[in-house]
Amino acid sequence: MMNFLVKTIANAAALLVAIWLLQDITLTGDSTGKKAWTLILVALIFGLVNFLVKPVVKLLTLPLFILTLGLITLVVNALMLLLTSWLADALDLNFHVEGFWTAVLGGLIISVVSWALNVVLPDKD
Repeated sequence: MMNFLVKTIANAAALLVAIWLLQDITLTGDSTGKKAWTLILVALIFGLVNFLVKPVVKLLTLPLFILTLGLITLVVNALMLLLTSWLADALDLNFHVEGFWTAVLGGLIISVVSWALNVVLPDKD
């Protein structure tokens, strides 16, 4: 349970950094509390998408991973971020990613920040 909480906090922080750095990734709300709640919910959605969908996509695109020496990971991460944006919109959450190239850059930022936070934060179960 602690590992799940740590990963959700790391995802939320990584999403917050991407929102802060990129103007085309938006999180809106009436108050700071509503924005924080939306960010936590989006981090949970992002974690579920990465847990459930990403392995299937990576398996189906395995030849492209080999052919591009792993660079297709940037595209897969962007697609996971766009899927998260779409699901957030379907759930009426105020989170939106505008465009594929924004998603590529956002996915890169989120990957780097999540990796750094997972190194620093404890990994207990």
